[in-house]
Amino acid sequence: MKNKWDREFAQLREALQKVESADIPKLPGRGGKLSINPTVQLLAVTWKSLATLLQTPDNQVIPEAGEEFIVLYKQPDDGKVRVYPASNPDLLALKLLLENLSREQVAKEAQVVVGKVDAAIEGACKQGLLLAPPSSLMRPDSHYPEAGPEGWQPYLKSNYFTLQWHVTQACDLHCKHCYDRSEISPLTLDQGITILDQFREFVLEKNVRGQVTFTGGNPLLYKHFKELYREAAKRNFTIAILGNPTTKDVIESLQHIQPLSFYQVSLEGLQEHNDSIRGAGHFERILEFLKILKELSIYSMVMLTLTRENMGQILELGEFLRGKVDLFTFNRLSQTGEGAALETAVKEEYRSFLQKYLKAVKSNPTMALKDNLINITKSEQGDKVFGGCTGFGCGAAFNFCSLLPNGDMHACRKFQSPIGNVLDASLLELYDSQAAEQYRLGPEECRGCKIRPVCGGCQAVIQSSGLDISLHKDPYCFI
Repeated sequence: MKNKWDREFAQLREALQKVESADIPKLPGRGGKLSINPTVQLLAVTWKSLATLLQTPDNQVIPEAGEEFIVLYKQPDDGKVRVYPASNPDLLALKLLLENLSREQVAKEAQVVVGKVDAAIEGACKQGLLLAPPSSLMRPDSHYPEAGPEGWQPYLKSNYFTLQWHVTQACDLHCKHCYDRSEISPLTLDQGITILDQFREFVLEKNVRGQVTFTGGNPLLYKHFKELYREAAKRNFTIAILGNPTTKDVIESLQHIQPLSFYQVSLEGLQEHNDSIRGAGHFERILEFLKILKELSIYSMVMLTLTRENMGQILELGEFLRGKVDLFTFNRLSQTGEGAALETAVKEEYRSFLQKYLKAVKSNPTMALKDNLINITKSEQGDKVFGGCTGFGCGAAFNFCSLLPNGDMHACRKFQSPIGNVLDASLLELYDSQAAEQYRLGPEECRGCKIRPVCGGCQAVIQSSGLDISLHKDPYCFI
């Protein structure tokens, strides 16, 4: 006796044969367009579980009456064939390309925010259902070491971009090394939403994942913060916060909108020294806040600004924070703003400190690597290098930019690195400008260096040392 689903099952097997005999699809090249995987077969069926029956015929699967779409295709990376019931996001992504609709049109028809459509397309690309061109955030040839680009490919192209947005100068602290305490009027909520639209346009044009990292001052003091956070979530951005401790209720309200990628706070050394920099009681407030982040399963980070006075406390602090925070690392002081009154580390001692820090990192999973110059030590020791400050050495104006409360865009917040203002030109135009390109190139003295793709020193330290960031390498460099 024939099963009721035999006809549809035969159609499914025929579709599978077509996919199996197809060539492995190729991804579009740079400048190419988003497209449907040419091997895709989409079947509308009236029996559920046919895809499972096809892949596990001995599993005694009995299909049930019910409509669904089954999608079959060959993956572009390994040529494997995928067969599964298409999800609503899959169908949404296919509809957009099949009918040549805009993302906004599809979002309107589906009655969802446009970020849902962006997420559906992103997911379909990850699965291989759609084929997307590569990121256009590529390092120039000047970043290749003299030996050529061999082995450096992972560090020459970024698939993500972070907009570090200082939404307000308002702050409930007054730290001794603050880069900028000037009065800058923040943007209105409408202007902020326009910037988020600009950023969405940027990531779609560059074919990258977008992250908005809200900071300040204290970003939570911006009067429209929750609304701005919600608007960022609507546009499918990853969201993080660099800020000060707050209450559990505040964090839970943000998590309800969209879970944070991470929350970063700062400590400047052990309790006595930290509180002398950031204010009495700050150390204990941080520890209590880290407990809240752990309770809510939010990835926590502690950042330290390394100075001459606290360098000797870093290893002890790292051990103290073991198990209390997910990641602890440091940046060197940029003698900018009020930080000009503090002393930087002694250059001759810094190299020895990095060696000790690297040794401590190996036995303490909380401690992480950030300073680009660590790669010099790793290279000398014959160890594998890491991505450096932003995953691509100095990422200033490459996979990272800072936006000030008034819309001024800088390559990095730690030093004066103006590119333009997003109220006068789009974020996309500013990124592609000659001013931004100069920061991406970095110092001439770094060109040809054997670890250039993962280093470039720190342009903030170069500038605050009175040197020319376009010419001179990091004064702490010991190559």
